[in-house]
Amino acid sequence: MHRRQLLCISLTLAGLSGAAAANEAVLNIYSARHYQTDEALYANFTKQTGIKINRLDGKEDELVERIRNEGKASPADLLITVDAARLEVADSLGLFQPVKSAVLEARVPAGLRTPTWFAFSTRARVIVHNKADVKAEWVQTYEDLADPRLKGQVCMRSGAHPYNLSLGAALIAHNGEAKTEAWAKGLVANFARAPKGGDTDQLRAVAAGECGVTISNTYYLARLLRSTKPEDQQVVKALGVVWPNQKTWGTHVNVSGAGVLKHAPNRQAAVKFLEYLASDEAQAYFANGNNEWPVIKSAVAANPALDALGSFKPDALPIGDLAKTTANAQKVFDRAGWK
Repeated sequence: MHRRQLLCISLTLAGLSGAAAANEAVLNIYSARHYQTDEALYANFTKQTGIKINRLDGKEDELVERIRNEGKASPADLLITVDAARLEVADSLGLFQPVKSAVLEARVPAGLRTPTWFAFSTRARVIVHNKADVKAEWVQTYEDLADPRLKGQVCMRSGAHPYNLSLGAALIAHNGEAKTEAWAKGLVANFARAPKGGDTDQLRAVAAGECGVTISNTYYLARLLRSTKPEDQQVVKALGVVWPNQKTWGTHVNVSGAGVLKHAPNRQAAVKFLEYLASDEAQAYFANGNNEWPVIKSAVAANPALDALGSFKPDALPIGDLAKTTANAQKVFDRAGWK
């Protein structure tokens, strides 16, 4: 599902009548996860529980602003979004409420949850290079991308994008703000072009030789690996993948997650849905349907593209702590000129 202006899938949530809500079990979700493959998650939850899902899809900032404007009158029970930075924005605005659930505490690892929101899938941010132009040994760490020998070789999406801000927050946590700013300035000096497009655009640019190296979330790579289109297979053949920082702090990992909203009218149904997302069934679907790693290790995933990417050492920073540093990362990137 592509991003677009706020669209209600089932019916207009703000127009739910008190009578309708009272006559049937419902759950009202505001979602910034725009993956068509998620439809099965919603359908299976309703089939198992009888709880009808009304969903409002939109961009992250628009949904957060809508929830703020609706206040106590908001019909929304849950906010689902991608990236810890976005979850932290909502949390810092006081939009979530604490959730105590023995199921969630037992199944979701402590480093992938906070008192108010929970991660349900993970994706790693890897270095991808053109095998003909950039040697793998040149780009073994994120820090290597600032090396002057890569001048004119780096393609990146915007420094204001949450995926990169979360990576910046990790670099600040491990290396300090001053070293991260120096890294960002070196990175900008190596740009082959001004930042534009998404991760898939960067991958295609590297494969085409427009630049030599980029950073991408793994699920974009897995999509290309699973594609049967000849042009996608040509992209894959040109690319090499490096798990960054395996000899230091590990590869940066980010999440998709959700939290129960402060004024949720259907709190019990919301918690039940969070618990469903932590089930083996839902977890396997994150992996097989959208090429993300489950947070539950017992979940069975049969995704050859993820298997092909291999194993790696992830960064062990608690995701909640990481999220709180993204505002500093934005300031660092702004000073470095990474727009």
